[in-house]
Amino acid sequence: MIASTQTNHPLHSGETSATPKERVDAACARLRAAALRVTQPRIAILKVLIGYEAPLSIERIHAELNNRSCDLVTVYRCLAAFEELGIVRRSFFHNGTSLYQMKDQNQVAYHIVAKDTGEIIPLESGAISELTAAMSKVEELLKAQGYSDVSHIVEFFAKSSAQTAPKRGRNAQVAIPVAL
Repeated sequence: MIASTQTNHPLHSGETSATPKERVDAACARLRAAALRVTQPRIAILKVLIGYEAPLSIERIHAELNNRSCDLVTVYRCLAAFEELGIVRRSFFHNGTSLYQMKDQNQVAYHIVAKDTGEIIPLESGAISELTAAMSKVEELLKAQGYSDVSHIVEFFAKSSAQTAPKRGRNAQVAIPVAL
C-alpha cells in the first residue's frame, strides 16, 4: 500500500524560494514577529528541516541534531510553534506518526509514502498541478458557501508495485516511523 498526504495552511504567503540562509532568516523573522525568541535549538531544527526535501519525523529530526543541541521535548515544542506560525507543515505517516517539512511557499508539496518501505517520494509535477487546481476549486466553493479559514488534508492509498519502483529518484527520503 502507498499513502500520500498533504496539508495546506491558512498562513500560506506566496513567497518565492530562497537560499537556505535566507529561509532560516525568514523563519527567524517570523519568530520575532510572533514575539518568540530565536534560540540556537530553533535555528538548528530549522537547518535540519531545510536540508531535506521530504518530511521527517520528530525522532529523525532529533537524531539529525547532535544530541547536545536540544532534547526531544524541545524539538516537539519548537515544531508545534513552527507549525502554528506556518513555517513548517505537518503530514502524517500511515501509522499516525507526524512528519514535518519546511513550507515551500511557492508550491504546495504533495508526496507519496510507501507503507512497505517507509520511502517518501514527491508526487510528479503534472499530478501536483492538477491536484492543486482541484483543491483550489473545492476551497473556493466552500468559501462561497460562507466557510472561512478553509484548509485541507489529502490522502491517497494505492498498492505498491514493481512499476512504481523506477520512478523513485534521488529525492526520495526514508522516514523513520516510530510508534508513540
